Amino acid sequence: MNSQHIIHRRDLPVISDTIQNELHPVLARIYAARNITSIEQLNYSLNVLHDWQDLKCIEDAVELLTTALKEQQKIVVVGDFDADGATSTALAVRGLRAMGAKHVSYRVPDRFKFGYGLTPEIVDDIASLEPDLIVTVDNGISSVDGVAVAKQKGITVLITDHHLPGEQLPDADAIVNPNQPGDRFPCKALAGVGVMFYVLMALRAKLRELNWFDVNNLPDPNLAQWLDIVALGTVADVVPLEHANRILVSQGLARIRAGQLSPGIKALLDVAGRNPSRLVASDLGFTVGPRINAAGRLDDMSLGIECLLTDSELEAKQYASQLDTLNRERRQIETGMQEQALAILQEFLQLHGHDDLPVGLCLFEPEWHEGVIGILASRIKDKLHRPVIAFAQSENGDLKGSARSVKGVHIRDVLDAIATKHPDLITKFGGHAMAAGLSLPRDNLPEFSRAFADEVSKYLEREELHGVIHSDGELPDSDIQIELADILRNAGPWGQQFEEPVFDGRFEVVNRRIVGEKHLKLVLQLPGSQRYIDAIAFNTVDDEWPENVQRVELAYRLDINEYQGRQNLQLMVDYIHPCG
Repeated sequence: MNSQHIIHRRDLPVISDTIQNELHPVLARIYAARNITSIEQLNYSLNVLHDWQDLKCIEDAVELLTTALKEQQKIVVVGDFDADGATSTALAVRGLRAMGAKHVSYRVPDRFKFGYGLTPEIVDDIASLEPDLIVTVDNGISSVDGVAVAKQKGITVLITDHHLPGEQLPDADAIVNPNQPGDRFPCKALAGVGVMFYVLMALRAKLRELNWFDVNNLPDPNLAQWLDIVALGTVADVVPLEHANRILVSQGLARIRAGQLSPGIKALLDVAGRNPSRLVASDLGFTVGPRINAAGRLDDMSLGIECLLTDSELEAKQYASQLDTLNRERRQIETGMQEQALAILQEFLQLHGHDDLPVGLCLFEPEWHEGVIGILASRIKDKLHRPVIAFAQSENGDLKGSARSVKGVHIRDVLDAIATKHPDLITKFGGHAMAAGLSLPRDNLPEFSRAFADEVSKYLEREELHGVIHSDGELPDSDIQIELADILRNAGPWGQQFEEPVFDGRFEVVNRRIVGEKHLKLVLQLPGSQRYIDAIAFNTVDDEWPENVQRVELAYRLDINEYQGRQNLQLMVDYIHPCG
């Protein structure tokens, strides 16, 4: 079941004079293709962040928190069980404690017992703590019932979230979410941790007005000290890197590279074998984020949160080691589930053919692990280039699904449309454009699968069901250099909707071999060139290639390979295909 791709070169953009005159011509072209028209859009200073006052209800939220500080109320932060939830929780706890809160604790719902968000069950569970104020982070916008139970118990509720709201908002005392109706904040793509960072900025401003820090003999907290945590959550949640998010990530990366990072993130980088001084955004997304996520997928996200909260290097190393072990276990479980899913699909294809594969695909096996279905859906989506929902059976017998989508299909809107047309199919759902979660009775799966395929088909034609690699064009030999690789590395942060530069071209194969059992190591030449260029294609084998392949077509990124103190140019291959 080989993945099919088409390389599509981005349109040659019109480059503004200011961009053209101040930057390397390749970088100027890349930025222009990402709608950068002025140098100001590349200013990643904190002083150009959007004003927190544009967030709807931010003053109400600050009033609740100020009262909680003055009265030393019991505050419980309720987070989510992914990396954005973990970083949001750690940031909220660190920030509130630094501002003088003496009774701050947190809870993350057990995904296998309570499910997602501020549910009535989790409210009942934390009621024994006798909280005065519940602060949700990275969740809550869909928690209508949970908020109602909290209010019945006399608990004040502040929701901070970034997910898309449903038709009914919860009756919380304050809601801070840039995506709620009537909100004027220009960046709708903040992660949950970004929303919490803005809440802390607003709270600090209010406390400064009250002369709070001097009166209480507290240091005025420097919020920038936690930007490594903000960067991690933002990248790991794969939110679009609009300007505000690029500022937060860029500033967080700068602190990490300068050695100004929390012990937990340092320990996670160490266990992943990453050099903090050379860190890029993708390192957070592909090495640190999965280790934090592993805690919420297989065990208790409190392990990941404690790793981010501790100021002890020894404790941080212990937490990071445990998280690394969990991540290895998660990979083993994922591999087994992926093999099962591919076997199911292969059997279907043999019986029906590729054209009969649903445009929107639902997969379920009773023994699949609920904590890993999101990764499974993502992997199958990448192979088949269509929206995928992977389901697992929960303890109560219902199915929990994790959905991943492709460009052009807003997955939460799809689920909303299905729920409107078939009100008895889905128990609950939530999410955003590219990822969502849902629950439904097991007996409803066949009908839901048909409804899902029908709804997705309104957005995708069958001829669109192939992978598209967007290339920034072909590089001449003179530009395939370590100097340009270094320029591009430092020109980020790159990420969702601000994609890292990818180039394409045809190369002569000088040598090829498999390393680490599943990675393809290559030595290449550009036609007509005498230079040898190293390249590596991870998780790629060439067993199905014709013999004596002499030329390949690549989509690749320029990278710098560091080994024993030496730096060499290396092509990181995203796609490879023999062409003669």
